[in-house]
Amino acid sequence: MSVQRKPATIDEYIAGCPLEAQPILRQIRRTIAAAAPDAQETISYRMPTFTLGGVLVHFGAFKTHIGFYPPVHGDAALGKRLERYAGEKGNLRFSLDEPMPYALIERIVQLRVRQNRERSVERKQRRRS
Repeated sequence: MSVQRKPATIDEYIAGCPLEAQPILRQIRRTIAAAAPDAQETISYRMPTFTLGGVLVHFGAFKTHIGFYPPVHGDAALGKRLERYAGEKGNLRFSLDEPMPYALIERIVQLRVRQNRERSVERKQRRRS
């Protein structure tokens, strides 16, 4: 179900996906935007991407699943809840045959926002040293 031509925007990406995936992709986009209202939207690796002090998340539509990247680290309880969705290299695969776990996506994004902000503070402190 991947998009064939290179999209310039998330709207173009979603429009290039099969009709049945489009509402799911739009809801994922809204979920991410609500969890990270200051994040910027872009396309990276030919996928919708949100950034805030670095990459927060990428997501993409495939034939049988929605891929969600990068792997989640730093929250053992959340990691445990995500085990059933783990693909190779720790990236997540949300099956299109099951209800989309939007609440988990929200938690992932919130975690990534905290992690990116912490890294930003650490970088600033290193520069001052």
